[in-house]
Amino acid sequence: MTTTADFWFDPMCPWAWVTSRWMLEVERVRDIRVRWNVMSLAVLNDGRELPEEYVEIMRQAWKPVRVIIAAQQQHGDSVVLPLYTAMGERFHPGGRKDVDVVISEALDVAGLPSELALVADGESVDVELRASHGRGIGLVGTDVGTPVIAVPGSDGALIGFFGPVVTPAPKGEAAGRLWDGVLLVAGTSGFYELKRTRSQDPIFD
Repeated sequence: MTTTADFWFDPMCPWAWVTSRWMLEVERVRDIRVRWNVMSLAVLNDGRELPEEYVEIMRQAWKPVRVIIAAQQQHGDSVVLPLYTAMGERFHPGGRKDVDVVISEALDVAGLPSELALVADGESVDVELRASHGRGIGLVGTDVGTPVIAVPGSDGALIGFFGPVVTPAPKGEAAGRLWDGVLLVAGTSGFYELKRTRSQDPIFD
């Protein structure tokens, strides 16, 4: 029986990008289907005291998530992954910094109307954006970031967890083994955290 795994991402987060590519590998080697959802680092940090340089990053971070939410509303769930992939390829392996240009190019690659970019600088979809974000972050708490993954537990209730934070993305059966292990620990009652200091930057391959 195919398991549905919900994955929440912010397209500007490099660690979420690597994890998302791992999830695509997991779909190949395990009987799961990934449902892609937007969460937002801008929403998560809204109202918090931030370093000055981070404030501008968060101001820009509103734009891609708004565009994806608008695309999903107007064109359905099936456009979320291709639009995320087109944005992520430019932000992360591509190292692109101009958010507006990335949005424009990604819409074109995904075959979506360029007019969707108009929502980036307004608040017309922010209610829906915050709702999508809230569904993910509500499973794990506000002291974590993106990505968030949720799967049904043995009793049918959703088990949500942050991460895994991994680089590079495991491939093939290695991706499946990591998935098996993550499910094991995430499904253990009372388990909260397993962590070590990162010693390298994200590897995009």
